[in-house]
Amino acid sequence: MFSSVRDDLRTTLDGIRDAGLHKPERVIDTPQGATVGVTTGPGGDGTREVLNFCANNYLGLADHPEVVTAAKDALDRWGYGMASVRFICGTQDVHKRLEERLAAFLGQEDTILYSSCFDANGGVFETLLGSEDAVISDALNHASIIDGIRLCKASRHRYANRDLAELEQRLKETQDARRRLIVTDGVFSMDGHLAPLAEICDLADRYDAMVMVDDSHAVGFVGPGGRGTPELAGVMDRVDIITGTLGKALGGASGGYVAARAEIVALLRQRSRPYLFSNSLAPVIAAASLTVLDLLETAGDLRRRLADNTALFRREMTDAGFTILPGDHPIVPVMIGDAAEAGRMADLLLDRGVYAIGFSYPVVPMGQARIRVQLSAAHTTDDVRRAVAAFVSAREALTTG
Repeated sequence: MFSSVRDDLRTTLDGIRDAGLHKPERVIDTPQGATVGVTTGPGGDGTREVLNFCANNYLGLADHPEVVTAAKDALDRWGYGMASVRFICGTQDVHKRLEERLAAFLGQEDTILYSSCFDANGGVFETLLGSEDAVISDALNHASIIDGIRLCKASRHRYANRDLAELEQRLKETQDARRRLIVTDGVFSMDGHLAPLAEICDLADRYDAMVMVDDSHAVGFVGPGGRGTPELAGVMDRVDIITGTLGKALGGASGGYVAARAEIVALLRQRSRPYLFSNSLAPVIAAASLTVLDLLETAGDLRRRLADNTALFRREMTDAGFTILPGDHPIVPVMIGDAAEAGRMADLLLDRGVYAIGFSYPVVPMGQARIRVQLSAAHTTDDVRRAVAAFVSAREALTTG
């Protein structure tokens, strides 16, 4: 049987490569950081050090010595893994303390940990919404939100990205629903645009709906205290559910969470399938994340450095004639258009010592391929300027063929 399936799969894979949509996985042999070692050579037996402009390591904490030390200490104190789910024998004090700290940091009543934010988003909708309910989702929400919504029986409605008029129309159309949940990314990861949370909360109040925000690309560095887009928009007390990850600004390992009203979290503990049927978050990650939260209390200098690096890169790339999407988030999409050209540009950048990835369909819409650059507080001013120079040189090489 598989021989015929193999032929079909090979044809599909060939089509992906021919369209310039193949996504190779480069291997790095160093810790995550502003620079990384990328394996080279046919056997991967060589290493080249390159500037890293494609990680979610916004605050540069992935290899922070205090975080690494906390992780090492946690291995001795708590062991390697739980070998169980939370309600059986997979809950340690370190898990409970992290949930309490996250809830306090995000201004919510309680928090529940998941193996990833993908799992968190996968476990919310089916638990809270039934066939009598409605979910209203931004069209550019993360794939984990889309997949989570598919698991629930609520009626599903979309509105165009950040289009408040269309959101209001969806709210009018669903007024007969028992419950309504508006869900949006806080930061849209392919564009770096922020959701208009204050206006969304105003509409939710007017039409008696709940609000959920996936703030994975904001918590830690957006807002005066790094508490994310609800803090920036002044609506921390008006957002009902916040989902997020420990795998980006908060240390960069793995793990996710739902921070929400107490009753919502209590029900998730009883009914959320990814929580009930997945192993507990590794204690080493939970302990290291507590140290990350300690560091965030005095991370104002890191947030300022990140903002300065972002502004410098955006300004110099614009001056150099590149088309970048507007904004001030450290996600900076450099628009290329053609998928194959974006892939070639990424290769040329790597040749020039800059590691950045081309994004193309289906990750972004057809014809909107781009190089998504991500700035970090770990970058120096010289790193940023070297990246801009590499883009200019790569463009020249691409133009001359």
